[in-house]
Amino acid sequence: MAKIYFLGTCSGTEPMEGMHHSSLVIEAGGMLYWFDAGETCSHTAYRMGLDPLQTRAIFLSHMHIDHTGGLANLFFCIHKMISLGKGEAVADNTVDVISPDPDLVTAIKRVACNGRQADESLLFATEQSRTQDGVIYEDENLRVTALHNRHLREDGTNGWHSYSFRIEVDGRRVVHSGDVASVEELTDLLAGGCDLLLMETGHHKVREVCEFAKRHAIPRLRFIHHGREILNDRAAAQGLIDSYEMDVKLAYDGMTESI
Repeated sequence: MAKIYFLGTCSGTEPMEGMHHSSLVIEAGGMLYWFDAGETCSHTAYRMGLDPLQTRAIFLSHMHIDHTGGLANLFFCIHKMISLGKGEAVADNTVDVISPDPDLVTAIKRVACNGRQADESLLFATEQSRTQDGVIYEDENLRVTALHNRHLREDGTNGWHSYSFRIEVDGRRVVHSGDVASVEELTDLLAGGCDLLLMETGHHKVREVCEFAKRHAIPRLRFIHHGREILNDRAAAQGLIDSYEMDVKLAYDGMTESI
């Protein structure tokens, strides 16, 4: 059974006690699939019992620092564990990295290598590809479909650089919002059904998201990337959530959930 590990559930705020910026891992088939890589993600994952060397792929919704601030350390963590003789990265010592900006990922890899060229210094390879609309990844464990959104206020003239995801794993469909300008942008990803919606609230109101989930008959809703409404008054947010007769929860760092 696949499992979600919530590593960071906060939006791009100042430091918050017990909370870190956005990142989660899906464990499926004994391999790890990262969705965003906010601060301390590799440390939190290791402390939760995950082995970074089981990383198969990393998906970045967009390149804002609250979604990528831990990426250099994740690269370094995999490298360091190999150097200590802990083994090699899964899948031919290669990690797939799917992002809207591969050039920026390459720069982050250089940071992980103390400024040296990553291809000459990292003890594992990365296979990079650019995110685009449609199926962006498929292996024996899961299938990922991406759809651009307008979080960055783009018009597509220079391409799109912010995406949401539909993840198909163990016969179930999970929709990961990334950051979106409007919750309605997720409608197309919900076509055909959705078993679990992971929805950011850094830019949206709790009631708005709950009403959207209710209209689309979403059976499970988990709030991630918490914004001020939740951070300023979690009790009030929880009370509002409890007023809906749905399976809705606030996700917090260190929480896990079976898919």
